Amino acid sequence: MSPVIFSEIKTKTEKRIALAELNAPQSLNALNMSMFELLHKQLLEWQSNDEIAMVILQGSGDKAFCAGGDVVSLYHALKIERENITDSQSSTVQETAETIIDDQTIINSFGYDFFALEYQVDQLIHEFTKPILVWGDGYIMGGGIGLFAGASHKVVTEKTLLAMPEVTIGLYPDVGASWFLNKVSNNTGLFLGITGAIFNAVDALNIGLANVAIKSSVKSEVISSLSNVQWQTNHENYELLDKALNKFVQQSEQAFASITSNVVEHQAIIKQLTNFDNGADIYQAILALDTESDWLQRAQAKLRKGSPLSALIIYQQLLISKDFTLEQCFASELNLSLRCCQYPEFSEGVRALLVDKDKSPRWQYENINDIPAERLAWFFAPVEKLN
Repeated sequence: MSPVIFSEIKTKTEKRIALAELNAPQSLNALNMSMFELLHKQLLEWQSNDEIAMVILQGSGDKAFCAGGDVVSLYHALKIERENITDSQSSTVQETAETIIDDQTIINSFGYDFFALEYQVDQLIHEFTKPILVWGDGYIMGGGIGLFAGASHKVVTEKTLLAMPEVTIGLYPDVGASWFLNKVSNNTGLFLGITGAIFNAVDALNIGLANVAIKSSVKSEVISSLSNVQWQTNHENYELLDKALNKFVQQSEQAFASITSNVVEHQAIIKQLTNFDNGADIYQAILALDTESDWLQRAQAKLRKGSPLSALIIYQQLLISKDFTLEQCFASELNLSLRCCQYPEFSEGVRALLVDKDKSPRWQYENINDIPAERLAWFFAPVEKLN
């Protein structure tokens, strides 16, 4: 069975609705290279086909749209790269695991192919010339948000839970997060990125990461109603889709009435915690907060277990990309993601959380104040021959 299932739905006009379903429910539809390749090719074909009115992107199963990227495969590929570098040396297993991969090797690696293609798919969705509706039911995390954030119609349900939890694996929020987290006011994007905090559907609506709220039980009715729309040209179809969804939004209001927005509720404290001009002070302020809020305590716990180096990288990346175009954000992220592949922190985070699952990562720096400025600067230096 294909990891992405493609189909088309007939409508009352000559137009058709295109449907792409991520088909890996056992892994919560985690994105792998095959999925990126299939999505990229098919989305381009649908975009150029005048008979396609709009695209729907969804996940199989009832637990998640997409809970992230397949970083375990990436871990194993990077492990082989490090072993190849050190197999001619009398290195210990620990020394091999800590090897920094050189620029030329990383440019020709699986890591480059993985991130470059993922970002191409994400950017294509952002710039797609037809309406794209993403049905964001259940978990939407990491790479899943990369697909979700660029859609013209980002649907959340009462069961939606989102997060960019990369700090827990020694990475940083990528997939265009440099663009969309920077669009959130009062440093809320920075807080969500640096802590990896889980946020709900109402939070997503409030910060602009979602723009449609529909209860999960009416999904089949929504898709059925779209087949009855009198689809026109690409420009008109955005408004036609808005109108078709509006009645379901109105019918769903009660389903969201009882969901509290943690982001809104804690807006003042988030602004206070992030009101510093360097990442280390923000990191320490969050961890030092004395709070009875369960949501803030869970955010603290994630940050405490996460990589201090990642926390600084997250702060720096959002700072430097504040005025970047979308294209510049993805270019910057590709460079930074390759640096994270080169350095052992990311691999160690994946090992501890997802491979060996001992949940005891050996971070390169236990204290955020011990991270040298030159090490942080290395992550943002251009990878040789990338351009």
